[in-house]
Amino acid sequence: MMEWSKLFSNFQSCEVLVLGDVMLDTYWWGHVERISPEAPVPVVAVDKKEIRAGGAANVALNVRALGAVVHMVSIVGEDEAGEELTNLMQQQGIQTQGIIKSSTRRTTNKTRIISRNQHMMRLDEEDTFDINEVDSQLLLGHVDHLLSSGKIKVLIFEDYNKGLLSELLIQHVLELCKKYQVITTVDPKRKNFLSYKGVDVFKPNLKEVKDALGIWVDQVHLTVLEEVHQQLKQHLHHSVSLITLSEKGVFCKNNQDAFIIPSYVRNIADVSGAGDTVIAVASLVYALTKDIKWMAEIANVAAGQVCEEVGTVAVDADRLLDELQNLYPNGLA
Repeated sequence: MMEWSKLFSNFQSCEVLVLGDVMLDTYWWGHVERISPEAPVPVVAVDKKEIRAGGAANVALNVRALGAVVHMVSIVGEDEAGEELTNLMQQQGIQTQGIIKSSTRRTTNKTRIISRNQHMMRLDEEDTFDINEVDSQLLLGHVDHLLSSGKIKVLIFEDYNKGLLSELLIQHVLELCKKYQVITTVDPKRKNFLSYKGVDVFKPNLKEVKDALGIWVDQVHLTVLEEVHQQLKQHLHHSVSLITLSEKGVFCKNNQDAFIIPSYVRNIADVSGAGDTVIAVASLVYALTKDIKWMAEIANVAAGQVCEEVGTVAVDADRLLDELQNLYPNGLA
């Protein structure tokens, strides 16, 4: 049995590498009092502007929020958004030596216009074509250098289909992780969904699984989801499926065990970024315990907490610890 405080203390000894698409999340907060005379759209009077680190950078923020050392390997453009994003990561203690700047693409910047905690519009500035071979080799070099140190316990693939992760790069990185005996986890998207062969923990949401496999799932229960896991395993030969089920919780299965952990009742404000929290927390817990039940349970609680906040936010370690101690006062049995 391990006490919760001991587990959270152990997070600080864990070094994590996050590889994937970073982006800047820009928020314009305002209020609406009238409709525009120029078109039938609301006029938003902007009260404040805010920038946050999103995408794979938000995964790194969640890892860092739990106390672990985190290295970010990604690509940004030679632009103001790239500078702002890199600075945000550095301010939060994320190691950014693996960030490369590209002259051929823009930094992804998603601008959300929000009034009364409701999203009015989102504007995306981005390039989603595949990165070139030179940049791909630079990224691979950073990954090899970090893994060869022997300090990295887990590598997280965070795929947003923005062009960084190609099938070939994924294959090379997985080979390096096997060489250096580093655990691998992935939050996939459709383009490379079935490219992560041999990964340890595969964490899609149920809709992504249905789309990728071309299957219809009309009822969410254990028997059906176990069959979904088997279909995924035929393609990926992975160890663990961790499938998020929206308001129904999470499903988890390895070779021995399978279970659904239901969501707790929450005042949901915004689900954006919840998947980032799940993969970050799950990766840390699995790297330290290899226990899929606690991996899924802790990630499920963490995701519920961040959904109570508007916009992309990282998990609050103290709040997470408090809730886990209340839910399971005897610790990790």
